[in-house]
Amino acid sequence: MKTPETYLRKKVLVLGLAKSGVSAAQLLHNLGAFVTVNDRKPLSENPEAQNLLEQGITVICGEHPLELLDEGFQVIVKNPGIPYSNPLIKGALEKGIPVITEVELAYQISEAPIIGITGTNGKTTTTTLIHEVLQAAGKKPLIAGNIGTVASGVAMEATNENTIVMELSSFQLMGIHSFKPEIALITNLYEAHLDYHGDFDAYCEAKSNITKQQTKEDYFVYNADQEKVVEIAKQSSATLVPFSSTQVVEDGAYVADDWVMFKGEKVIALSEIVLPGQHNLENVLATVAVCKIKGADNEAIHQVLTTFKGVDHRLQFVKNVNGRRFFNDSKATNILAAMKALQSFNEPTIYLAGGLDRGNEFDELIPALKNVKVVITFGQTAPKIERVAKEAGIETIMRVDTVKEAVPVAYEHSVEGDTILLSPACASWDQFKTFEVRGDIFVEAVHKLK
Repeated sequence: MKTPETYLRKKVLVLGLAKSGVSAAQLLHNLGAFVTVNDRKPLSENPEAQNLLEQGITVICGEHPLELLDEGFQVIVKNPGIPYSNPLIKGALEKGIPVITEVELAYQISEAPIIGITGTNGKTTTTTLIHEVLQAAGKKPLIAGNIGTVASGVAMEATNENTIVMELSSFQLMGIHSFKPEIALITNLYEAHLDYHGDFDAYCEAKSNITKQQTKEDYFVYNADQEKVVEIAKQSSATLVPFSSTQVVEDGAYVADDWVMFKGEKVIALSEIVLPGQHNLENVLATVAVCKIKGADNEAIHQVLTTFKGVDHRLQFVKNVNGRRFFNDSKATNILAAMKALQSFNEPTIYLAGGLDRGNEFDELIPALKNVKVVITFGQTAPKIERVAKEAGIETIMRVDTVKEAVPVAYEHSVEGDTILLSPACASWDQFKTFEVRGDIFVEAVHKLK
């Protein structure tokens, strides 16, 4: 890794732990910074903080005291989930103290070029696809970021023979200053995280940071079918590479004559791609554009796209049971994601939904329910989804207590050729700690079917 002297003998506050905070604190300590870690969780309940304390790093736990702003910190590294409305962050910015996120550190130390991927939907699937294709092409990629592996930890191990494929959230991108990926990608932009950003324009502005430091030697791959993304592309100094599922973009990736094309070259036939749905076609086009820029051959692209069945909990194909295909889309914690999943299938569908809503109704789902013949609900939101299902003209609507119970009920009401889809349109917290737990229970129940 690179060892910049940027933080040598500088006082740095790491605010908020979790995996990224621990990695940032250890990295800064190794770079010669005077590191203080501040986390809200009490020290007695905080093994990560205890471990850092044993390494000689100053630790303050239990609260975020405003008095820390009087300690002369020259940089704050913020956990992405801490909002900028936090009094400590607001005070730091008023004092002119730079506030960054851990991905900025990752960029500063990385010997490997970075592919940065962001957007509202499809980030994880596209990040995983790009990594898999580059791996198949022998490009030695590493995967990092919001996908679950801490970016700075990966960057510490990366060499100039690697490429880091990094999923980035809007929260992370608000805290970058010099971050400059070799290839930046925005999959799409829809309204999301408005409680954090305030409005859609501020959210898009945060996403646009991914390309702001890029130059002509870099590449910006963007969704040419979305007006907001096109606006960002017009402001970018990078070499622009569009992708589109609805129009021919001759300098990028597109669809023609039932083939995925890249700059006029046939790459893979649509019929050979195993991932279902229009939104996954967009993910595929973005992947092809990025991987062709990186020099991946069509054989590697073909190898991955003909076998890749999805990321866990994101329209993940689980199993074919006597002609019924089961899909786990537990990650669909909002209406938009559930709509996209439902619209991915033309065959008769048995739809499993419910959980914890955010005070919203579900009328937007109605157009996406046209192929649904049975709705099975669970959780706190069950009555709201049942009302919408009735308005959509669905005759068979049932309620069960849990996802586990929904699986055999769905099978009993299915016939060969049906799709059985878990895409809850709700958060999981009424019954489960995470959407992953909910999805795992669904998958386990499917595998237990005779």
